[in-house]
Amino acid sequence: MTDAPSSRPMPAERPPRGLTDLVVASFVALLLIANVAATKLIELGPHFSLGGVQILPLVTDGGAVLFPLTYILGDVLAEVYGLRQARRAIVLGFAMSALMSVTFLVVGMAPPASDWTLQDAWVSVLGFVPRIVVASLVAYLLGQLLNAWVLVVIKRRTGESRLWVRLLTSTVAGEFVDTLVFCTIAFGPLGVWMGGGSIPLPALINYIAVGFVYKVGVEAVLLPLTYRVIAAVKRREDADSGR
Repeated sequence: MTDAPSSRPMPAERPPRGLTDLVVASFVALLLIANVAATKLIELGPHFSLGGVQILPLVTDGGAVLFPLTYILGDVLAEVYGLRQARRAIVLGFAMSALMSVTFLVVGMAPPASDWTLQDAWVSVLGFVPRIVVASLVAYLLGQLLNAWVLVVIKRRTGESRLWVRLLTSTVAGEFVDTLVFCTIAFGPLGVWMGGGSIPLPALINYIAVGFVYKVGVEAVLLPLTYRVIAAVKRREDADSGR
């Protein structure tokens, strides 16, 4: 008689080795680039509504270009190295994002050179906007931690099999929370107390739906690549450890 799936021991976590720093550095770099790109809202398509719900244009932000890749690398960290290493990388990303925001604030407050005419443009794009910063940091932290936790919990039940299940399930959970929290704070009613208004509800629903579907879709499309990256990292780490 075999043990129930929930009683299976967690596969041993690999200690951080040669590729850990590369994965973590790439994770943090993509996060910072995506956060800067997210300052631009993007509309795609003509205006079209159905039953009072905005269908077009599709509303997203520049962070959507790279941000889904942070979830792929987060999956690599959680799958290969375990929850502790994934959590360390997530906290490091959080700290670097906060540092970036404070740096932009200080630079924006510093007096510009007399012959530099781009102060207003610089502040309007990279200036410290409290609700955007809070939205980005809170959404990122909750979404990434949930993504890593769900992946590890499912792995505890399935072992090394059914990788696609834990990759997609963790992404759906993490991206939903991340997108919902960011959109409702940055451009919705939860951030009104920090200044500014809220975009219309149909546009907000569109923004959340498009962002969520797009991010999950990117991970689904790149699933074969994620498989290969995880397998390659595992082989490299096993070789380095002499397994």
